[in-house]
Amino acid sequence: MSEKAPVMVFSGTNSRYLAEKICASLDCPLGKMNITHFADGEFAVSYEESIRGAHVFLVQSTFPNSDNLMELLLMIDAAKRASAKSVVAVIPYFGWARQDRKDKPRVSIGAKLVADLLSVAGIDRLITMDLHADQIQGFFNIPVDHLYASAVFLPYIESLKLKDLVIATPDVGGSKRASTFSKYLGVPLVLCNKSREKANEVASMQIIGDVTNKNVVLVDDIVDTAGTITKAANIMLDAGASSVRAIASHCVMSDPASFRVQESSLTEIVFTDSIPYSKKCAKVKQLSIADMFAETIKRVVNNESISSQYII
Repeated sequence: MSEKAPVMVFSGTNSRYLAEKICASLDCPLGKMNITHFADGEFAVSYEESIRGAHVFLVQSTFPNSDNLMELLLMIDAAKRASAKSVVAVIPYFGWARQDRKDKPRVSIGAKLVADLLSVAGIDRLITMDLHADQIQGFFNIPVDHLYASAVFLPYIESLKLKDLVIATPDVGGSKRASTFSKYLGVPLVLCNKSREKANEVASMQIIGDVTNKNVVLVDDIVDTAGTITKAANIMLDAGASSVRAIASHCVMSDPASFRVQESSLTEIVFTDSIPYSKKCAKVKQLSIADMFAETIKRVVNNESISSQYII
């Protein structure tokens, strides 16, 4: 009597560009949804087609402002109330992830709060990419498919065919990610040790390793104001590096990041398209993660292994 449940993909307002690419890769239409805005800034979500008994995938990165997160929560709630068989949140960029622990007294753990909001709203599964801290997966009591942007970055780095390549990290906190890249590529690893006086402001930075006459690729997960990564690039060029490039998973790029990157020693900075980037900067390049997320959606629907598609 039962037929296989249909798969339907919907998108929030600011991630529609990515959802359309994912649907093109899946060869399925993007679901019809209406988001009504009221004069006071409130908004309401409604599905314009039946989703009863369907596997519903909701594509929405939760980058600031908080409207993106609130929109996703309403989409989840509406899907549950419309009798969807399952609701999967596809969040390429998981916002508030930098607030993953109590690093000083009397602060919130924003990542845990967002995890609770999504869980209470009713998601059955989360698909995300390059969380700022791996332990955020443990904030959920549902399956979390944690993808890695290395699947698109490593082929790109190899395509550059750089001689005397060195992988570097702009801070010690990203050493694990950079070490994985360096081992896969079989090249040396260089670290930068930085100290901050306050958030988004780097006080000092020292290089640990040799970059003389090397082509350096800096690896990070988030570039916000670009203060750290541009300072690292400038210091490495001063230390004798032949060229400095950067790759980072999430293109937050808050002002004055674009100006800093343009004026820096970076040859280019490469992001994924987990967050839209509309500012003008000739050095910024984005690689699409749509095919990777589409393949993951296929594997979730068909109950196939997710980890087997990882490069590292």
